[in-house]
Amino acid sequence: MKIASWNVNSLKVRIPHLTQWLADAHPDVVALQETKLEDAKFPVDELAAAGYQAVYAGQKTYNGVAILARNDTGLAFEDVITDIPGLDVPQRRILAATVGGVRVIDLYVVNGKAVGDEKYIYKLHWLERVQAFLAQQLQSYPKLVVLGDFNIAPDDRDVYDPVAWGEDVLCSPPERAALKAITDLGLHDSFRLFEQEGGHFSWWDYRQGAFRRNMGLRIDLILLGDVLKSSARAATIEREPRRWERPSDHTPVTVDLDI
Repeated sequence: MKIASWNVNSLKVRIPHLTQWLADAHPDVVALQETKLEDAKFPVDELAAAGYQAVYAGQKTYNGVAILARNDTGLAFEDVITDIPGLDVPQRRILAATVGGVRVIDLYVVNGKAVGDEKYIYKLHWLERVQAFLAQQLQSYPKLVVLGDFNIAPDDRDVYDPVAWGEDVLCSPPERAALKAITDLGLHDSFRLFEQEGGHFSWWDYRQGAFRRNMGLRIDLILLGDVLKSSARAATIEREPRRWERPSDHTPVTVDLDI
């Protein structure tokens, strides 16, 4: 099973990119973030033509998450959750579904704006609630994958210039501690199962030629529960879509599981 995550930064704009990448990469399951579409406008027909079914939770202009599954595999969505108790329902940032026996939880983590800002405080509070939710989910679904745009670089290897970024938002110790509290539940960064060196990023600013100069952050993660860790066969950051015309500022990340 090939599982992917991609912050598309507006599905309306990036649907040609998504369908092209689906045809090229053939993932079995894809989690999307920042779809920025109301549910009534979700491109169900375009994705069906590309061979994928979808569940989604969106809102106009902001946020929005979706999970896709290939039709030809016979995979079906079960136990779908779009609203998490204790989280702000209007902010569509979380989506959970079981696909082919694997529990997939798609997260679009709050950005936080700046250290000390009220949005930063909200981010840390939000992550606490998510941690509690994931602990419950692990009890019910041992075959768990948590993936998405975490808006946190796990450590300095995941930052193109740790000195320049310092302890700014996305890299601050409290954010990293919140992410570690989540992984300490028994979740493993799939990319780090295969690659220990720095310099591998999934997001690059649109400004200053950041992609060309590889001035990025690795903030798009696929976390595997203990039960799935041993089944991981490869994990990649697929940079090619970031080279396309009018790209998302993120690029897809994938993991291949032998299940």
